[in-house]
Parts: sequence; C-alpha cells; structure tokens
Amino acid sequence: MRTAYCVDTVRAAERELMARLPEGALMQRAAAGLAAACAELLGRVYGRRVVLLVGSGDNGGDALYAGARLARRGAGVTAVLPAPGRAHPGGLAALRRAGGAVAGAGAGEDLVERADLVVDGIVGIGGKGGLRPEAAALAAAAERSRAAVVAVDLPSGVEADSGEVRGAAVRADLTVTFGVHKPGLLVDPAREYAGVVRFVDIGLGGVLPDEPELEALQHADVAALLPVPRGESDKYRRGVVGIAAGSPRYPGAAVLAVAGALRGGAGAVRYVGPAGEAVLARFPETLVSHQGPHRAGRVQAWVVGPGAGDDAATVAEVLATDVPVLLDADGLRLAERETVRGRGAPTLMTPHAGEAAALLGVAREEVESTRLASVRELAARYGATVLLKGSTTLVAGPDGGPVRVNATGTPWLATAGSGDVLSGLAGSLLAAGLSARDAGSVGAYLHGLAGRFAAQGAPVGAHDLAEAIPAAWRDVRD
Repeated sequence: MRTAYCVDTVRAAERELMARLPEGALMQRAAAGLAAACAELLGRVYGRRVVLLVGSGDNGGDALYAGARLARRGAGVTAVLPAPGRAHPGGLAALRRAGGAVAGAGAGEDLVERADLVVDGIVGIGGKGGLRPEAAALAAAAERSRAAVVAVDLPSGVEADSGEVRGAAVRADLTVTFGVHKPGLLVDPAREYAGVVRFVDIGLGGVLPDEPELEALQHADVAALLPVPRGESDKYRRGVVGIAAGSPRYPGAAVLAVAGALRGGAGAVRYVGPAGEAVLARFPETLVSHQGPHRAGRVQAWVVGPGAGDDAATVAEVLATDVPVLLDADGLRLAERETVRGRGAPTLMTPHAGEAAALLGVAREEVESTRLASVRELAARYGATVLLKGSTTLVAGPDGGPVRVNATGTPWLATAGSGDVLSGLAGSLLAAGLSARDAGSVGAYLHGLAGRFAAQGAPVGAHDLAEAIPAAWRDVRD
C-alpha cells in the first residue's frame, strides 16, 4: 500500500532521523537519488545543459548538491537564484567546486529555454499559494521549453497537504519525492502537475507514525479484500445485492447498475423498479420484483438512485432498511441529510464533483480545487462514507482516518453510465461483506482498471466497461 503523510509529520520524522545521522547525511541521500533520476532521464549526462531553479529552502539545497553530482559527470550546470543570498551555502559551494555556474533570475528565462533539463527546487513542501512573479516567469519558461522538468520532492506552487493549486505552479515531467509521498502527489489538481512520481527512500520508514493522511491501495491490497467463494458457498451465502434504480425516462441506468452488480462478487442480484423488462432482456439471471424494496426479498445491501428521477419514496424506503446502502445519482439529491445521519447501518455515498457541490452548497469549481477537504467535509456532514468520483477517486469515512485515493482509471471513463456500473459493482461488494470504505475503494480500483482494459486508448461505452470487470478482477488476483 502506498501512503502519504502531511508536512508536519514529515518534518518531525526528518528531525528525529537527522538527530541520529551525521550532519547533512539526509540531504546527501536525497541529492544522490535526485541526481540518479536526472541522469536516467537524460540518458547521456556529458555535455548536456542542466538548469537548477534554486530557492531558499532544503529543496534548493537538494537541487544544488544533485547539480554538483551531474557537473562532475560532465554536464554544464547553471543554478538560477530567484532570491540571491538565500540559497543553501553548502550546496552552492559544492556546485561551484564541481564547475557549475550561478546566475541571477534575470538571465534565467533564456537559460531555461535552452536547457536539456530543468530541476525545480524553488519552493519546499511547506509552500502556500502560487509562485511569486519572478518564479512564475521561470516556471512558464520551463513549460515553453523543450527541456525535461524534474521537480524536487513536490512541484513548486502546489500545496503538499491539500493538493490545491492556488496560482502559478511548475508542471513537471518527473517528480522525485523523498522518504514518503505527500498528499499533493496523489490528489488532483496537484497530481496533474507532478508528472511521473519517483520515490527515493532516505530512511524515514522507521520513524513515521502508523496512521498516514492518505492511503492508495495496490494490487496486493485489493486482492486480499476481494470476496472469494468457498466450497460450502451458495448464492445466498455469497451475498445478495438489491438494485433500486432506473425510471421510464432512464431505464439504461438500471441495466448498467445491474451489470456492475452481477460482476461484483455477490451471489445474486435483486432488481426493483420500472425497468424490469429491460433488465431481464439483458440479464435473465436477475431476480426482478415489481412490489418495491420491502417485498423484494432479503438482501445484504442496497444500491439506490441511479436514473431514479424523482422517486423519493423508493429512496426513503431503502434508507429505512437495516442493511448497508449505496446512495448514488438521483438518490443523493432525494435523500434527507438527517435520514442518512440517523441510519444504524453503513451508508456509502458516491457523488461526482457537481453532486458533491450541490450537497455542500458550494460551486463545483470549489469542490474540484479542494477535493480532499470537500470529501472529508461531506463525510462528516452526512455521517457516511463518501466516494468522490474524479480523475483521482477519494474515499473518506465519517470518523476521520486516512482517506483512500485511487488513480487506476482513464479519462475515457468520463462517459455516460460509467458511474452506474461503479454503483452496482461497489454495492455488490457491500453485499459480499466488505465495509463501506473497502467496498468503495476496491470498487473504484476495479472500475478504473476495467476502464483501462476496455478502452486501450480508444472511446469506450459503459457496457464495455462492465464486461471488462472480470479481466480486471483476474489481473488483480493473478
């Protein structure tokens, strides 16, 4: 599992580790890893033009020491100092001893535009807000140039703890991060600025607390959570998921939610709603009822809301049950907050940014720019687990704790019906016995992976996505 820690935690761990090591050892470890990553990106170091953008913090020192290593291998290295006199003195001396040069910010844009590699060490992990004008000009020059851009620990101008980008920021091709991942490397919009992230171990593992800010599941973690039938299993022991979805106007939402549910690990799917004929025509194994949720038969979890239109009565009926409920789409709009808060069984809410904004009473742009804060706030308000959809999907629980982040998807998943498939998939995992947090996290992981398999770089429909879930499941298990 990949984990990320906030700035205060990282700094405390660094202080504890530095107290045990010779002075400067931690920075030298970081610089060695940074230089190796830069050399690998360049391919050939000798004769290449490298420009270091050096601020006053430790990230600038890392860049200077790494630049000295590259200069000793024959690169032409120039450090550009937006704030002369505040650069790390030891790093600056090391660069000069290695034959590197130093320039002021006035010459920086021209140097950047002619460089083969630009190393961003302007601002450290504690930076807030966008870049100042002189640094912003250098960042813009780097984006215009043909140079590869490597960020030290975190792209300058993005906020480490929140993933927010409040102004001008460096767009990196590669970010070399030290010791631990920072939340901004995993959460949009900052994640888009980081490029490929390369982790360099500098020895912090033994001094970090057990609970991180963020968690990102990987194949092994998901495989350990997937429900697997045993020899004594039957369709009821594996779990039964109820789907209350669709309307005369949106019957396809019901079909797609059932498609996701049938591939989600539960033993059977019950459907209630007006789209029963459409569901049976596509999936004859579905158990269809026309008498509402209370008379549909026993289920271990419900999915309610996809394509439901204005059917508030069904939403209320499902929320009144004593089993886990996944609340999506129209169900989010029709559910009363106090009803959700008052439930004894778990609730998993799955809004996209627009739906989350409506629930929070803010503009969509605010949710998109503050995704981490928004998902935590929504989970706290509703007393529910919240899965906030997006290019990185976030899953937050009502009682705090690490937020789960998932980035297995593809932009091709931004298609009608994709969310309905996810609802059925995650609801089926709820019925199979996973917690709301695990069902949302595993569902998002498989959904994103299936999207990649189905699309393979081309447009994909929601029905294609559902059909690719078994391939994603096998890929994780194998």
